[in-house]
Amino acid sequence: MSISITSAFDSGNIRVLSVSDTPAGVRAELEIVKDRQSDFYQWFHFRVAGVAGREVELAIVNCGASAYPDGWPGYKARYSEDRDNWLLADTGYADGTLTIRLSPDSNAVWLAYFAPYSMERHHDLVAWAASQPGVEHRELGLTLDRQPLDLLVLGEGPKKVWLYARQHPGESMAEWWMEGALERLCDEEDAVARLLRREATFYIVPNMNPDGSRRGHLRTNAVGINLNREWHEPSMEKSPEVFLVRGAMDEVGVDFAMDVHGDEAIPAVFLAGFEGIPSITERQSAVYRRYRDTLAARTPDFQTRKGYPTAPAGRANLSMSTNQLAERFGAVAMTLEMPFKDNDDLPDADFGWSPARSIQLAKDCLGVLAEMVDEI
Repeated sequence: MSISITSAFDSGNIRVLSVSDTPAGVRAELEIVKDRQSDFYQWFHFRVAGVAGREVELAIVNCGASAYPDGWPGYKARYSEDRDNWLLADTGYADGTLTIRLSPDSNAVWLAYFAPYSMERHHDLVAWAASQPGVEHRELGLTLDRQPLDLLVLGEGPKKVWLYARQHPGESMAEWWMEGALERLCDEEDAVARLLRREATFYIVPNMNPDGSRRGHLRTNAVGINLNREWHEPSMEKSPEVFLVRGAMDEVGVDFAMDVHGDEAIPAVFLAGFEGIPSITERQSAVYRRYRDTLAARTPDFQTRKGYPTAPAGRANLSMSTNQLAERFGAVAMTLEMPFKDNDDLPDADFGWSPARSIQLAKDCLGVLAEMVDEI
């Protein structure tokens, strides 16, 4: 029985080069497709069918030239036979090739760089949240692929809190995080949520890049633009997603902002701040440090030892959202990074970093914000 390999679905990405029989099963050579009008690639998501009871070897041969080749050593692909539970696959990396080995029980198995968060699930999340008491839904506009850009607003307090995710669409853990944040904020019996909604108004963009998400991109929108390098000068022609969100921010202001991402190489959860912006204040820095250090004390899934180097004084890249918002509004802004690999301080041999851990981290992040919302 021949096998079938396809990525012709929401967020799918793979190209089949060859399929051959082996003594025990089947081997396929594959490659990841670049983001449209871009050289970025690393996200993959595809289905293999006709494999029940067979030993399957999948070799993705172009990983050495991917966007972040340091992300492959120590990485394990995710696979699922039911599309609900995503487990770590037997995965190795050598000489630019990522090799995944499986022996599925089911006839069809799905594989991905991380557990996908589909646009269908995104719409379900928006519909659910918009139906909760006190939540307002706004469509900010349309993307270049004519998809809606959704904003959810909740809370009655004077502090303006912005949470936005998935500027880089392949970082699907970011929207799992958003699901957790909305679950907690919409829980009327949760004391943290009640306090936060009393003290702040939340502006939440669950997915900043619907086009890249649907297209199966790693890092860019429909025309190959990295949205997190557009915040200084966005345009409706190239980066309507940033243009529309930044315009909404200009209308209401920003006191606190969290940009939610995933990191390919670093096996840890960490924050990146706004060190190096021209008009940085001690108040901004102190509140950021307190948030970071409190989060580290509250959950073992967060740490402060690993992360990105900080920019020298006056040298921050203002095309990036965290730096732009801290400079533009005097806000306490930060970028949250979760791993594609795992939190090596607290590894999970079955699931690695997972949707469930992303969801829980969001709730922990909100708990810390509740402790200090009067300071932002």
